[in-house]
Amino acid sequence: MSFFVVQFLTGLASAASLFLVACGLSIIFGVTRIVNFAHGSFYMLGAYLAATIVATLPVGIFSYWGSVLVAALVVGLIGIVVEIVVLRRIYHAPELFQLVATFGVVLVVQDLTLAIWGPADKLGPLAPGLDSAVNIGGQLLPEYDVALIILGPAVLGLLWLLFHRTRWGTLVRAATQDREMVGALGVNQRRIFTSVFFLGACLAGLGGAVQIPREPISLMMDLNVIAEVFVVVVIGGMGSILGAFLAAVIIGELNAFGILIFPEITLVLLFLVMAVVLVIRPRGLLGKPELTVGAQPAQIAAIHLPGPATKLAMGVLFAVLALVPLFAGDFLLVLLIEVMLLALFAASLHFIMGNGGMVSFGHAAYFGIGAYGAALAVVHSDSPMELALVLAPTAAGLAGLVFGWFCVRLSGVYFAMLSLAFAQIAWSVVFQWYEVTGGDDGLLGIWPSEWASDRFAFYYLSLIIVAGGVLMLRRMIFSPFGYALRAGRDSPLRSDAIGINLRHQQWASIVIAGAFAGLAGGLYAFSKGSVFPDAMSIPRSVDALVMVLLGGVDTLAGPLVGAAALIGLEDAISRFDYWRLILGLVIILICVTAPNGIVGSLKLAFAGRRERE
Repeated sequence: MSFFVVQFLTGLASAASLFLVACGLSIIFGVTRIVNFAHGSFYMLGAYLAATIVATLPVGIFSYWGSVLVAALVVGLIGIVVEIVVLRRIYHAPELFQLVATFGVVLVVQDLTLAIWGPADKLGPLAPGLDSAVNIGGQLLPEYDVALIILGPAVLGLLWLLFHRTRWGTLVRAATQDREMVGALGVNQRRIFTSVFFLGACLAGLGGAVQIPREPISLMMDLNVIAEVFVVVVIGGMGSILGAFLAAVIIGELNAFGILIFPEITLVLLFLVMAVVLVIRPRGLLGKPELTVGAQPAQIAAIHLPGPATKLAMGVLFAVLALVPLFAGDFLLVLLIEVMLLALFAASLHFIMGNGGMVSFGHAAYFGIGAYGAALAVVHSDSPMELALVLAPTAAGLAGLVFGWFCVRLSGVYFAMLSLAFAQIAWSVVFQWYEVTGGDDGLLGIWPSEWASDRFAFYYLSLIIVAGGVLMLRRMIFSPFGYALRAGRDSPLRSDAIGINLRHQQWASIVIAGAFAGLAGGLYAFSKGSVFPDAMSIPRSVDALVMVLLGGVDTLAGPLVGAAALIGLEDAISRFDYWRLILGLVIILICVTAPNGIVGSLKLAFAGRRERE
């Protein structure tokens, strides 16, 4: 019995540090409506700073906890810099552009951390006075865990007092409900936003700082924690601090006992719980009326039929790509094949995102399922490439049929997070099902048929399939189905009034987008000769979002241009030691200076020039 008591208390200790990070993200989202991808970076910086400051001071209980608090405050100041320099300039941009900008911050912080602290993992010191253990029925519980169990509710109580017993807290709660009205009453919204970001970053830094005696400090801390934090915030309800606390306790106990009861599904248990909660209670445990994230009707420009000039440009581009093998080397062909396949992948995401207003954080699931569908057919059934390329979109489309049935019941950030949950479930299956998928070793020997094994032949095969796929998606965009989908995006109530079954339209669009993403994934597997679980990982989904938004979500050519820009940029800077820093700065610069994306900004520039003339 004592073993389970200690395990329960260990879960509470883990929940305390998780709550600190999650409530900071929830507070930031509640006021600014920003899904801050860089929140994990603040957590990581808190750990590195705390370990560094502790090491420079004399050993003692006051110096230790003083170092933790100073680290949290420094991270809060870094949060202010990020808010003023980056986010303040794009508050009026589409909200997903803010997500991409914070992803750029993640890349910058990763390389700056690498430059300052080096690549090796670090071990933090034990907390003075809390470096022994408590004996509970023969089972040992670290004293530090007891301190964390006390710290979590204490911070929750202080936050409650801050938000319910101070004028600042009242203004923040009012801004959470209606920030436009708060601005109309004369409240300085900039100060509110900056102070909220400071508090949220401080809490994330504090969460990282208190973890230094419990886990190694590494450059992967940011990405390792952010998915778990998103789960906690969504289960608890976006913007709810008490909900974040309850969800953190649930997740902490699931982590503690899940490894004992369900060791096979520990990687996916959190996302299974999130999926169940969102299906049963779409707003989370204590969520308020839904706060939409993503494309809003007022932010999406009308998509027009391509004119003669656009059609001519598309024809010229296809002709140029068809002539490239005549003078290009093997490396350029390989790079162009990757650009084309990822362009189709991005175009499939744009089909549901730009036209349906549905933002997916897990679109890589369909890409990866297509890749594994083709690979499994080759490895286990010795199928030819032609059959495998039919099975790839079929498998991904069936996944869209299942995932979409649940996702279309939600909208906004909850739709996005449920799509992420399904993607992580799919990822964990291929990662752990070693007998079939090869686990993290992947599947090898996925080669094209003999007639397409030549690099030139596979290039032309990819060009034809990708061009055909993009044209089919465009055709559907301007079909009655596409117009109905955009009508539901712009005005769900009017669409329902004229008899459009929006849920069915959205469901069908997810199936279609999934099938085309799966086709891109199948081709990708043959182009690489292998497939690994990272084909459906979170970074792959983020890549798709970055490609769509860099190109321009309200343009048809945006995903294609965004794919070429991202892959080309990554190839150009990957030779540098700190290429993530460069890539992150470029992403932030584009988000700040061209919030309509590359293509969208060019269209606006040409339109303004014609007006002046």
